[in-house]
Amino acid sequence: MVNSPLLEKAPAKAFLSLGIALGLGVFPVLIPAAAQERFLPPASAVVLPSSVHAQGGRQASLRALDQAWRAQPQDLNAALAYARAVFTLGLAEGDLRWFGSAKAALAPWWLATDLTAEGHFLRGLVKQGFHAFDAGLKDIDRAIALEPRRAEFWSWRFALHLLLADMPAARQDTEEMARLFGAPEADVYRAVLLYRTGQPLPAVQMLTRAIRSPSYQDASSQDWLGFHLGEAFRVAGQPDQAIAVWGKRLKASAQSHLLRLSLAELLNQQGSYLQAKTVALNQGDLGSLTDALLVQALLASRGLKDTDEARLASQMQARLKAQSLRQESLIERPKLIYQIAYGQDLAAGLALSIENWRLQKEPPDALLFVQAALALGQARAAEPVLVWAEKTGYTDPQLGLLIRQLKSHPSWTGPRS
Repeated sequence: MVNSPLLEKAPAKAFLSLGIALGLGVFPVLIPAAAQERFLPPASAVVLPSSVHAQGGRQASLRALDQAWRAQPQDLNAALAYARAVFTLGLAEGDLRWFGSAKAALAPWWLATDLTAEGHFLRGLVKQGFHAFDAGLKDIDRAIALEPRRAEFWSWRFALHLLLADMPAARQDTEEMARLFGAPEADVYRAVLLYRTGQPLPAVQMLTRAIRSPSYQDASSQDWLGFHLGEAFRVAGQPDQAIAVWGKRLKASAQSHLLRLSLAELLNQQGSYLQAKTVALNQGDLGSLTDALLVQALLASRGLKDTDEARLASQMQARLKAQSLRQESLIERPKLIYQIAYGQDLAAGLALSIENWRLQKEPPDALLFVQAALALGQARAAEPVLVWAEKTGYTDPQLGLLIRQLKSHPSWTGPRS
């Protein structure tokens, strides 16, 4: 086990934010590892000056882990500590190039069969980050076999089963968590499963109880529970309550990218464009804004019909061009939103949605998929979304409306795609 505060054992609640972070919506296509690895400047340089984690000493901590790994690249402990740090950073910032850095650190052990539980776990996380889901799950299963009482292992397995729409397996994960960690711990995951299978109101009740529990008053648990409580309200058709929950939580955790993005996106969906833009552009500096927040600011500017739209669109286009020049073949939700919701390239957006849906199935991607199919008059192209919705029971007000439009569209009765 690596002797680092980043890797200490902790109750499951300390890892809730990790287990569901896949919902942030950044999806890589399998490409050569070299194209995924972040450019690494000399050790004397700052690794990522604009990083949202470059506050409060976090930048120095990351630099120290980076230097320790570079000094001893064959030291598994140093490699695992660095890999965990950069993988978590990639999740927080929605920047999958950090996953390439994590893979580079683990490269000497990529085919090893005798890793520690921590080694299997982190390698599994990186594998699933590159969409090798079966291989990633095998590594996480191996980690659980070696250390069955590591709550974060179960949390990630649950998240991956949701991503793959394997609801029976996700439900079994919650049963195992109840056995190992107790019913209150498992109930927060059961609540997520409920609203992801068409039962948001019971989920609201369970998450409300959890968020008031003395066991979950630390900031990370409150953020995680607050996010999912807001999601349950949104799925239940109560957007005002979701906005209230996320707005209150964001005041306490202004650095939470997940809360800020969720709030901006919902405000845009509700037509509250000025509020959405204010929330999205909180940092002010476009250079330090994530792609996900930038595209929400762009949608808000279009809704406001303000003069800022051209500047934001130009910035988004420049970022996509830079990604292309770096040969980063990534399926990122901000790119899909730009192509589909903003309408920059609907045909490309639909093609990317089809490719993305073969790999994983998430509600925000379902929405974009159906939007593109409707806009292009190719309703049957989004039939896989209907199959998924019927299988899982998931629905929300916006997706439900679009699915009804899809089924009534003249092209729905045409040839199957």
